[in-house]
Amino acid sequence: MASLHRLTPRQIASFSKDGIYADGGGLHLRVRGAARHYLYIYHLEGRRREMGLGAPPAVSLKVARERAQAARELVAAGGDPIAEKRSLVTRPTFGVLADAWIAARRDSVRNSKSVDRWQRVLGERGYAAALRPIRVDHIDTQHVLSVLQPIWSKGPTATLARGYLEAVLDAARSYGHRPGDNPARWKGHLENLLTKPVKLARGHHAALPYADVPKLMRDLRGRDTVTARYLEFVILTATRAGEALGATWNEFDFERDTWTLPAERVKAGRPHIVPLTPQMRELLESLERPMPASLDQRVFAVSGKLLSNMAAPMMLRRMGQATTLHGFRSSFRDWAGDCTDYPRELAEAALAHALGTVEAAYRRSSALEKRRAMMADWNNYCLADI
Repeated sequence: MASLHRLTPRQIASFSKDGIYADGGGLHLRVRGAARHYLYIYHLEGRRREMGLGAPPAVSLKVARERAQAARELVAAGGDPIAEKRSLVTRPTFGVLADAWIAARRDSVRNSKSVDRWQRVLGERGYAAALRPIRVDHIDTQHVLSVLQPIWSKGPTATLARGYLEAVLDAARSYGHRPGDNPARWKGHLENLLTKPVKLARGHHAALPYADVPKLMRDLRGRDTVTARYLEFVILTATRAGEALGATWNEFDFERDTWTLPAERVKAGRPHIVPLTPQMRELLESLERPMPASLDQRVFAVSGKLLSNMAAPMMLRRMGQATTLHGFRSSFRDWAGDCTDYPRELAEAALAHALGTVEAAYRRSSALEKRRAMMADWNNYCLADI
């Protein structure tokens, strides 16, 4: 070790003659007039290479020696410090890789629900938003815990979040952007740092009794927001929340009074036609409609920006309602069974449930007008107090 650490901070500050001064082990100080720079000089495949390590006083002699030691170890292992340094510069942030991970999977999902869940965790306003500016190879266990610990009591939400973090960091390793183990892995790692995830008992979606729906609709009608109109539309059509949120203007045929959902946006994987009632048309006509060139624009958007999938649940919560959006489908189904003589199969067809032999008959176009009459009765019931 006698050949190492030849320089002192005082010497570095006092050199007046231009030249390269060795500290040992490949670390040198280059002096050119008043300028000083640390260099690590090594040989690779018979060629002399010089790598800059920074300039004093911003980089201290101690730090320069630490950087030189890391470079020596890399050379001893057969690596190239300059190539490694260049690769580090090009390594993406967590946010860049997370967005790429979502984009690569977006077309493989049937509807927007999965994408929405990914965005709630990985997006710019997601649980992991604080990680987005950090280079992906710098993400460590403490970063992961900083995301998970505040939401760990949320049960399935936290479990999904951890899984998405692990998947993005696995992708980073596959691309060669980070070495070592995944700091978001559960087995043998986070299981030792976090309590066992809470599992919620599965049950029915919280639903509003159909007798209370007219009052809710009256309250919604008093709110002049796109969120309120979206909630009304979900209730009037008895469709799934994601199907309504993803509606685009070109799915509506106002001459035939129909809304046709393409197969890729329907849970059953088949196109579903919703008959439009006068009440539904009135609601749609109250919304801002685009020019014909933009008919693929989402219906429930504000200044072209899609309504958040959390806006409606938050509005219901503020209104003191414990129901979920999906629960309104149960409200409709209970009303149809308790208050009408419409066949069960017709109500099931209106809900776009999985096809059985009888339901299939009611899904055909010949049953469209029967469903139109049923939805008109449902709409009249919902809006009876308005």
